[in-house]
Amino acid sequence: MGLFLAFRAGQWAAYAGALVLVVTAGVQFCPLYRILGVGTAQLSGGKVRPIWRWLGWLALLALLVGGSYGSAFFSRKLFLEEFNAMNHFYKQTLFLTGKNERDSAVANWEKMVSGYAAFQRKYSAYQPHALRADRQLVTDLQQVAVIMAAVEPLVRDGDLHQAHLDLEKIRPVFQDIFKRNGFSMLAVALVDFHDAMELILDAANAKDAEKVKQLYPVLSEKFKPVELEANDAEIQAIRKNLDELLTLAQAGNLGALPAQADQLKSSFVKVYLKRG
Repeated sequence: MGLFLAFRAGQWAAYAGALVLVVTAGVQFCPLYRILGVGTAQLSGGKVRPIWRWLGWLALLALLVGGSYGSAFFSRKLFLEEFNAMNHFYKQTLFLTGKNERDSAVANWEKMVSGYAAFQRKYSAYQPHALRADRQLVTDLQQVAVIMAAVEPLVRDGDLHQAHLDLEKIRPVFQDIFKRNGFSMLAVALVDFHDAMELILDAANAKDAEKVKQLYPVLSEKFKPVELEANDAEIQAIRKNLDELLTLAQAGNLGALPAQADQLKSSFVKVYLKRG
């Protein structure tokens, strides 16, 4: 898995190392042993039974397939998490420019600028396994940077309404990236919800009803984008379990909070594994 998560500069070294391991295993001889003067155990009877050869190749195939799948899954998840961290400040800036609240807009804008700079720098130099076929990614990231550079004077001391309209141009660029790479906006919303959900799960497992009640409004808001993308029975089950957690906290039923937290987590995981 680490092979696919490595940056480009290290990937070729990893590939070369893997190739050497496969070849030396296949021919059952390692030149390094001879250089170091290290002997190897003789094979029993001088031969390996065919069944063991087949099992070895099957194990190698399983490792390659499993590692590739795991790398795609986790690199995809990491990309979404880092995108959501940056995108949070984009959404806040967009909202605040629309409400003509300059001071708050500027505060969020500055966090967006620093967050996006790090995001662009990383993914312009490195495409993870889940995005490695996207030849337009770097161009799109640069396009967003150009839009942001043009908008900055408007956010700081210009026409906030125009800043809001110009910031809206960023959203379709991000959506195109997700569509090209098989991401859904539902997946983005699920990851964003998950980060907040962990906090309320911790509070419920600690039987902290006040903390559950405090966290619920934030979590409820974060779940609304999920419901906008899909609102079938599985999504409704998450909402039901979330609302039931609040009901138990309001009733002071502390003993039931951990079990309800498990229900919430299970309903979320069921959806995330299928559509996240």
